[in-house]
Amino acid sequence: MRENKTIHTSFISFTNEIDDIINNYDIKGEAYGNQNRNSLRLFQLNEKTVNVKSFKIPNLVNQIAYRFFRKSKAQRSYEYAMKLQDLAVGTPQPIAYYEYVTTFLFKKSYYMTSQLDCDLTYRELTLDLNYPNHNEILREFTRFTYSLHEKGIKFLDHSPGNTLIKKRGSTYEFYLVDLNRMEFKSLSFEERIENFKRLTIHKSMVEVMSKEYAKCIEEPYEKIFDLMWSETQKFQRKYKARRNIKKKLKFWKN
Repeated sequence: MRENKTIHTSFISFTNEIDDIINNYDIKGEAYGNQNRNSLRLFQLNEKTVNVKSFKIPNLVNQIAYRFFRKSKAQRSYEYAMKLQDLAVGTPQPIAYYEYVTTFLFKKSYYMTSQLDCDLTYRELTLDLNYPNHNEILREFTRFTYSLHEKGIKFLDHSPGNTLIKKRGSTYEFYLVDLNRMEFKSLSFEERIENFKRLTIHKSMVEVMSKEYAKCIEEPYEKIFDLMWSETQKFQRKYKARRNIKKKLKFWKN
């Protein structure tokens, strides 16, 4: 199996240590976060805590696609993080990505970043509507999203767990994670509002975000809210339908 790797220029001097982390991923480090889809582990690198995501081996069709036709999730995550940094958008410091391939198939891949300790994620806002400064954080998050759109960034996985939030004095900073699905282009009005659809089921939160985005883009609140709430409901219907299908498939398998 052949190894392909890219290490950030700032971390080249730690190549041997990074190699050791990747080569011993399964036996060293500390499991971190949700392990359902991909594995995450924390390691120490020269007194710095680093976060390594191990992407699961894709199905056979994607093993061929990633081998010959598409960039891997690890490569895209690294390259998109670099691009976000160039655009002055918060994301954990990218350190390296590794890929393992055979002659005809793509196998394992890893993406390493600095570990970013946050005060909360957007998800906490959806779970506790009385969270301290809830509406102010939500308004700042909306302005952050508007800035992404103005910079030509469409974060396709703009969902509750993928924005880390740090409090800095009286303001908040936002950092994007899980970066492998992004588009960089000029966004239409409809694409901008549709980008909010995954974030919450709560109408009150959609109202706050609609009001703030309306101020940013200088469009009527009603126009923003009607589309944002419609897209949110549409996404929830599709999500529930997919979940019900998965439950039925699991039932028949069992």
